[in-house]
Amino acid sequence: MQIIRISTANEISIHDFPNGSYSEQNRVLRELIGLCCELYEHVMPKRLYRELRASNKVGKKKGSCVSMLIDEKGLYHDLEVNLVGSYLYETDKHGCAIVGNILIVGEAWGRDGIDFCGISEDQFHLLFPKLKELAEKARDYR
Repeated sequence: MQIIRISTANEISIHDFPNGSYSEQNRVLRELIGLCCELYEHVMPKRLYRELRASNKVGKKKGSCVSMLIDEKGLYHDLEVNLVGSYLYETDKHGCAIVGNILIVGEAWGRDGIDFCGISEDQFHLLFPKLKELAEKARDYR
């Protein structure tokens, strides 16, 4: 299963969800978010669900619910604004920008609660074209 990364340069890329222990997965996810990322934050941005029509309900199907991961301390690292992440997060309404690279990941029920995973095929095919279009518009905007 795959995840989607959108950089501050509005470049979109696809990555396999990392294998291994939670610790190994978290290390790879932090590296994808950015070299400075020591801790990521789980975000459920309204426009991801309301406008892009992604699912925010964890169901039986692995990765059927999607969310966004960002650098928890990105503002302290003086990172660039992520226009796509900020749009999804409704920064235009409240002024709190998303900075640094973002990841769009899936969620699934695990033994200890909800775990991150790759995005289901249905959600991936729904979201990737829309996110790609947003990234292209953001590149044109800059």
